[in-house]
Amino acid sequence: MKVFVLCLAAIPLLAQDRDFLTPNEVDQVREAQDPNDRLALYIHFARQRMDLVEQYLAKEKPGRSIFIHNALEDFSHIIEAIDSVADDALRHNRPIDKGMVAVIDAEKEFLDKLNKIQDNEPKDLDRYKFVLSEAIDTTTDSHDLSLEDSKKRSGELAAGDAKEKSEREAMMSQTEQKERKKAAAQDEEKKKKVPSLLRPGEKPPNSQN
Repeated sequence: MKVFVLCLAAIPLLAQDRDFLTPNEVDQVREAQDPNDRLALYIHFARQRMDLVEQYLAKEKPGRSIFIHNALEDFSHIIEAIDSVADDALRHNRPIDKGMVAVIDAEKEFLDKLNKIQDNEPKDLDRYKFVLSEAIDTTTDSHDLSLEDSKKRSGELAAGDAKEKSEREAMMSQTEQKERKKAAAQDEEKKKKVPSLLRPGEKPPNSQN
């Protein structure tokens, strides 16, 4: 665990483009093709971030708040990744019963710890209060989703995807209509600008008097 803490500490903590997973963790996720395995990995990563937060809170050291802030922020992103993996699996009818049981248990554990931190009101809470609140909300929403019946969740996802597709097609249709009108107007303008080959007063051969 100490080695893991040192590795995370080496990451530029204030970089705006800071990734929420380490390169090694990204490689592990890529190798885990089964959604149940991928869910288990994300739970593991989330638990590591929670352990980090508890380690930092255990000792009142100057500057610890930024470490707590970043660990909580990464934790929230990991929870969101769990939801994405579950949604993708459900969309493709891939079984995730095993993974979801683990997710439900882990997220209950995480919520208990996060709420405990909030209730204890650490001295430097103001410096990471917002990300702590976000972590609680994100985990609560994810936990509620995980408790949903898989068929119901699949149906909601399908309905949401269909609505999004319909809206996207409607927007594309409107855009195409505007482009066609614009193209027609440009063609008409070009016709007006075509110079005449007739002399002044001369009429086209096929024109009637």
